[in-house]
Amino acid sequence: MSKDTEIDMEEVKLNEMDQEKQPMTGDGPAPAGEKNGSVKLKVPDDDVTFTGLSKEELMKVAGTPGWVRTRWVLLILFWLGWVGMLAGAIVIIVQAPRCKPIPEMNWWNEGPLYQISDIEGFSTDMKGLVEKLDQLNQIKIKGLVLGPFHTLQADQLSTLNLKEIDPTFGKKEELEAVLERAHKKSIPVVLDLTPNYLGSVPWFTRNIEEVMEKLQDAVEYWLKQGFDGIKLSGLDIASDFADWQKLKDAIQANRTEDSKKKALIGVVSGLSAMGVSQLVNTSGVDLVLPDLLSTQENGVERIKAVDALYSQQRSVGWSLGASKLQPLSKVAKSSDLQQLYQLLLFTLPGTPVFTYGDEIGLVAENKTSPKMIWDEENLESLDEAAKADRTQRSNLRSWFKSLSDLRGKERSLLHGDYYPLNSTETSLAFLRVWDQSERYITVVNWGTKPSKLKLTLPPTEGVTVPEKARVKLSTDEDLTEGMSVSLDMITLGPEKAVILQFPFIV
Repeated sequence: MSKDTEIDMEEVKLNEMDQEKQPMTGDGPAPAGEKNGSVKLKVPDDDVTFTGLSKEELMKVAGTPGWVRTRWVLLILFWLGWVGMLAGAIVIIVQAPRCKPIPEMNWWNEGPLYQISDIEGFSTDMKGLVEKLDQLNQIKIKGLVLGPFHTLQADQLSTLNLKEIDPTFGKKEELEAVLERAHKKSIPVVLDLTPNYLGSVPWFTRNIEEVMEKLQDAVEYWLKQGFDGIKLSGLDIASDFADWQKLKDAIQANRTEDSKKKALIGVVSGLSAMGVSQLVNTSGVDLVLPDLLSTQENGVERIKAVDALYSQQRSVGWSLGASKLQPLSKVAKSSDLQQLYQLLLFTLPGTPVFTYGDEIGLVAENKTSPKMIWDEENLESLDEAAKADRTQRSNLRSWFKSLSDLRGKERSLLHGDYYPLNSTETSLAFLRVWDQSERYITVVNWGTKPSKLKLTLPPTEGVTVPEKARVKLSTDEDLTEGMSVSLDMITLGPEKAVILQFPFIV
């Protein structure tokens, strides 16, 4: 390549470099004094800073008539608003319905009470009973009644030892283990000390003073062991004994607000509702368990019995069979009737009392104490008939638990007022009300035909029945849960039961 050609190539490169250095703002030359690509900013000579008004300036402005009037207006509005809110709160408090004070409730009023008279039938032995307490706790048992199982030969007073356990039932140490485990689960335990429980009558006909002396000594002994109460059958007979007051005082003495009360429970048979009411007043027992529902099969008579004892509901227990240590199934032959009577007992104004196995419809076959069924075998190993029986027991137990849950949390059912509604020979209905809580209507029909009832209530101060109510729990397929039904005329199928619910209305 020639020398001239090399010079030309160098000039081309220099020209390309000069073009890259051209000003960014255009093709013209850059203004004088400014470099290519630079931006010129004009900075003010003096910075202006606002420091606010001085104290003297503020005081001068604050003292002007306009600001003085504004401050007074705001101050007056503040106090008017404060006084208005205070007055509104007072009006709301004064006009709001007053809450009714909760009545005194003892542990035996919380129910249900669960009786186990035959340890062998219930759980083979007392060790088995300890293991089964978890299942009793699941169905919300509020009290356990054990016995009687003290040493005795029928009608032989000389063999009576109320402080010793018949070895066929277990050992004293095992009974104490039951008591300890139950207390850990907050389940009070009552001991049945009916003296002549194996005899034809609950009390011996002779040497009553000796019997009462032994009984008082045994009561003090077992209560010191930690039992929460004593149960006695034949209350109407025992309360006439000369030493009855001493016995009662031995159980109920030393009651304090910070300790769990010891209960005295008495059982009576064959007395009218008025006779039971009188016995509650004269005997001084904490809970009387009559057999009124078992002896009366007429709905009108049953509702009259409840009417007579309603005002003493915290001293009355209700059962069908439990007063004679018999299963519910002896009265309620079908599963539907067992559900019906469970519902009735849980909603009556008083304490529901059951015999073991009532929660699953246990049937006694030619014996007083049936063998409890625990469904521990594998379901797949059962035939179809056994599976159906097990399903029925499971459903009945779930129903029992639902009722126990409902009663335990609803004040109207726990201790509410009671109002009888229309009833017939084979059905009855009543209303339970407590203050501003949900209201509940119980309707049961143990007859073999459908029952039509008009659930009306005579004008009563502070209590009204609406036109409609909602189904809470039901065994009738035509009255499903949550369904709204007219109270002007409700039809309930044979051997069916329903709980209706409606809210408190101001």
